[in-house]
Amino acid sequence: MTDGYDADFLGARLPLPRPVQEVRALAYPRFTVLLDPVRRLAAVTAVNIDGASLRNLPRSGEWRLDERVTADEQTGPEVYARNDLDRGHLVRRRDPGWGETEEARTATEATFFYPNAAPQAADFNQSKELWLGLEDHVLTYAETTDQRVSVFTAPVLAEDDPPYRGIRVPLRFWKVAAWAGPDGLAAAGFVLDQSALVDTGQETLTVPPLGTFRTFQVPIIDIATMTEVSLGPLIDADVLTAPGARGSGWRMLDSSRDIIL
Repeated sequence: MTDGYDADFLGARLPLPRPVQEVRALAYPRFTVLLDPVRRLAAVTAVNIDGASLRNLPRSGEWRLDERVTADEQTGPEVYARNDLDRGHLVRRRDPGWGETEEARTATEATFFYPNAAPQAADFNQSKELWLGLEDHVLTYAETTDQRVSVFTAPVLAEDDPPYRGIRVPLRFWKVAAWAGPDGLAAAGFVLDQSALVDTGQETLTVPPLGTFRTFQVPIIDIATMTEVSLGPLIDADVLTAPGARGSGWRMLDSSRDIIL
């Protein structure tokens, strides 16, 4: 079951965002990863979430390489060994886990392929917890419509990301959630900044004790600009820049109450 991201999932066509660089397109159950083989990390991930039929399944699955691409094109276990880096799920484990139980289990286990991971600092604080719960917050908001959400997530693959064990560790991550609102497509964009938590000087990795994750809601056009990923209709659907919106620019989030939807 490797159907991948469905562009028609929300009722109106929403194309898979495309980066400018060459990528390897990897379809999994209900999600797709566009892998940058040079950076060995995802340039885009896209998942369809049906909140009405999500399954609360016990955690299962083990991290493994995807045999459809060579090992030197993906960031494998050697990068995460004996340090303070987590294998950060880009498509969350539970997001594709909906529908019939066996299909849901297969989909959640597929999130453990290394192309769906990116190195994140292991420190866990309120801002990272907020980042991990953004899809849940948008799903709750979308309950007034059809409880379907499409989510796009990836690291910001910047040229000045610090080197470490043959890769460059991304300092920021982006996420765009889209749903069918009462007036058509609606979307919200977010950025997680871990630059205060990552120091890879002299090919070692340290986590400064006073560092923190910072989570922002940002204009989707800013995400398109910083990532060089074509986000198409998501830019015009941005609730942050809609007429009459309560805010504009980059908004630092301390809790879900700060999110504009």
